[in-house]
Amino acid sequence: MNLSDYFENTKGTGVLATSDSKGNVDIAIYAQPHVIDETTVAFIMNERLSYRNITSNPKAAYLFLEDTPGYNGKRLYLTKTKEETDVDLINSMRRKPNKYEESDLKKYLVYFSVDKIRPLVGE
Repeated sequence: MNLSDYFENTKGTGVLATSDSKGNVDIAIYAQPHVIDETTVAFIMNERLSYRNITSNPKAAYLFLEDTPGYNGKRLYLTKTKEETDVDLINSMRRKPNKYEESDLKKYLVYFSVDKIRPLVGE
């Protein structure tokens, strides 16, 4: 199953881990990524700690825990490649409104290359 099919057909919870240039780590709940192609994903990000971290350190990891019994899912190892601030583009990519979003914060569509994919547990 390719990444696009996987994230379109699998329910679960995602966590994005980032760190700044000094190695200070942050983790945050994130929606499933927008799969651009098999080697590129994107996230809509607010101007908060996760976004600030990837501006100083482009490496991130995304953990996805499937909503199934046991520990099934994927770990994506990512490197930021570019970002967009086009509001129309960002709004067109939204799957649904985010009730936790702070509307006064600037939004970014941040693209990442998928460097490695591992199962949630083991290898």
